[in-house]
Amino acid sequence: MEPVEINAGSYYLRQLRADELLDDRPALVEAFADPAQRRYVPGYQVGTLEEAGEYVAVRARQWERDERCSWAVAEPTTGDLLGEVLLKNLDLDAGVAEAGLWVHPRARGRGVGVTALSAALRFGFGALGLREISYQHEESNRASAAVAQRCGFTHLRTQHGDQGGEPELIWTRGPDGEA
Repeated sequence: MEPVEINAGSYYLRQLRADELLDDRPALVEAFADPAQRRYVPGYQVGTLEEAGEYVAVRARQWERDERCSWAVAEPTTGDLLGEVLLKNLDLDAGVAEAGLWVHPRARGRGVGVTALSAALRFGFGALGLREISYQHEESNRASAAVAQRCGFTHLRTQHGDQGGEPELIWTRGPDGEA
């Protein structure tokens, strides 16, 4: 699948970039240095420009392999990276995916997450024909819970973490907002 740009109203969604015209790597390093980002978006080491470049390259490969649709949430006049929204664990045959989202610390509290995730959901249900999209986050992540509710997800269950980890809230929604 080729990356698709989406007009999300106040923001636009585009592929992550690291080229001569637009370089998201410094903003990625800055975002992943944030303690909340490290807590709620584990598993990614993005501490240097080189690691950020690999992160951008991995996202491009995932688009090509139909594994994940990942968009940089960008400020429309400057192109500045404000976050990332994605549809991961894509199973186009089954019509399911899981949504994910993070917002750069300097852009939090401005509705970026709700706007971006709403646009990604429209793409998933409309362009990809998905029948169900799930969303999950740690129970203490109140911002993610608010985004899930504002985007029409229904709380499905609370899953207790392995080895005493924090419980995760599992949400779901269909094309018309139904669970």
